[in-house]
Amino acid sequence: MDFLLGSEDDDGRGRSHPRSRRRRRGRRRRRRRNRGGFLAPMLALIILAGMIGGGGYYGYQWLNDVLVPDDYPGPGSGEVIIEIRQGASAGEVAQILVEKGVVKSVRAFTNAIDAAGMSGSLQPGDYRMRKGMSAKDAVALLDPKRRLQTKVTISEGMRASQIYQKLEEATGISAEEFQKAAKAISLPDAARGNIEGYLFPATYEITPRMNATEILEKMLDRHDKAVEDAGLRARAKKLGFTAHEMLTIASIVQAESGRLQDMPKVARVIYNRLEKSMKLQMDSTVMYGLGKYGIIASGTDLESESPYNTYRWEGLPPGPICNPGDHAIEAALQPEKGDWLYFATTDPKRRITKFTDSWEEFQKIRAELYRNVQGG
Repeated sequence: MDFLLGSEDDDGRGRSHPRSRRRRRGRRRRRRRNRGGFLAPMLALIILAGMIGGGGYYGYQWLNDVLVPDDYPGPGSGEVIIEIRQGASAGEVAQILVEKGVVKSVRAFTNAIDAAGMSGSLQPGDYRMRKGMSAKDAVALLDPKRRLQTKVTISEGMRASQIYQKLEEATGISAEEFQKAAKAISLPDAARGNIEGYLFPATYEITPRMNATEILEKMLDRHDKAVEDAGLRARAKKLGFTAHEMLTIASIVQAESGRLQDMPKVARVIYNRLEKSMKLQMDSTVMYGLGKYGIIASGTDLESESPYNTYRWEGLPPGPICNPGDHAIEAALQPEKGDWLYFATTDPKRRITKFTDSWEEFQKIRAELYRNVQGG
């Protein structure tokens, strides 16, 4: 028996199947697209060549601008301070540099920073640059190590007046300007406008653009973080004190302690005397109220009417007498257990402090202090 075999595109009666016709149309469309894909770049090159050939110098200049962005040739001159803000992209920085006359074009800078692999490593801050720089030289000056910033370390126990003086030396902003700014800054009501105790001791990075208010606010922010980390408000409440009172206690601990290990004991003496309704009788508070420095208040000093004279007035002084650090704050929040009511730093040079609960023993300790001071 004979069989009539047809192709898969044949319907068995010599006619093309519809699917076959669709496939042929698809192949024709692909051939047209392929021809178009080949012709498009060829056409662009022909047009570009025509522009260069027909336009002469202007055509060449146009092509050169497209392929090679405008750039200054040298290291530049003069000086300009550029600020890079937090989160700024390379393109945004490039625009600022063009506006300030540092680099000639955005593309020159973005190309240079891409080549240096620094697009994602631009650090916020102020940078000293020059006008008319090549993009490559500009990128080199944006090294984070070249940021304009001054590091200032504020030591534990410094008074606000001492801090203002140190900031003046570091920034050139007068101590009077810091004092003025401190009076205008928002503080807790309990502080009564006195920033003492709220300028946290730490190392700060200060940029040329920061003014006195911004610098002090940075220190206040650091203080708030330290207070939060220590859980000061809640822990002070458990001890029966406000946050401001706890800072006052911590400041006395800071001023009266010669060594870190003495701090919890000094704190305990303060609490023991307060519980017994005894006057604190701390020389450090008397000296602060008089604007003096030293570890021994004179007889005349003790007659002061200052509210910080804890020989005259019972209870805590109105506020902190210095700016306490982490250790003093923690000691105030967690004093050592003991019955001590008195202490004295018997050897100031070696910072040796002795503690006692006996008035008679305290007299001996204090006599030892006077001998060491007079002998030194």
